[in-house]
Amino acid sequence: MIRIREAVVVEGRYDKAALSQVVDTVIIETEGFGIFSNEEKLALLRRLAQARGLVVLTDGDGGGFVIRNFLKGAINPALIKHAYVPDIYGKERRKKSPSKEGKLGVEGMSREVLETAIRRAGATVLDETSEEKAKAPPITKADLYAMGFSGRSDSAARRRKLLKTLGLPERMTANAMLEALNILSSREEIEAIAAEIQK
Repeated sequence: MIRIREAVVVEGRYDKAALSQVVDTVIIETEGFGIFSNEEKLALLRRLAQARGLVVLTDGDGGGFVIRNFLKGAINPALIKHAYVPDIYGKERRKKSPSKEGKLGVEGMSREVLETAIRRAGATVLDETSEEKAKAPPITKADLYAMGFSGRSDSAARRRKLLKTLGLPERMTANAMLEALNILSSREEIEAIAAEIQK
């Protein structure tokens, strides 16, 4: 398994499951064409692109290229690297029949092919002695409660202030917000913002 700096964008959960066996990084699903209307997820991808860069890894079929081109237009292209899987014809094990174009998607690729695609895209591979911060325990819903961002009469107002401070959309769901906090912030930063809001 390789650790990379950039976050990786894939189409769906099976792609994410396959890729998580190969790379140690944040992997975000577009939920197919769902990304076209999901402003929260698009805002998260833009923030991730700014913070650490993105690698886009979609299927090699027409749909994959539509998603890839949408992301090119929606996010600063200078912050995106593109990984491509080769055209290998066949059928994924979980499917009854091959895709419309008869090609394997990301989920059907071997670990070696996926790693090669990520490396060829120019992803920043981190070694074990890298000075990247050690993985801290993730922020949980219980942490948000303890900091006053949930379960209190003024929690909604506090969440709006937190999201505004971090430059995230105020309409984010609680789960989307939690995911964004764990990707883009540290516990210390969130605690400091909570203390500032408390004043």
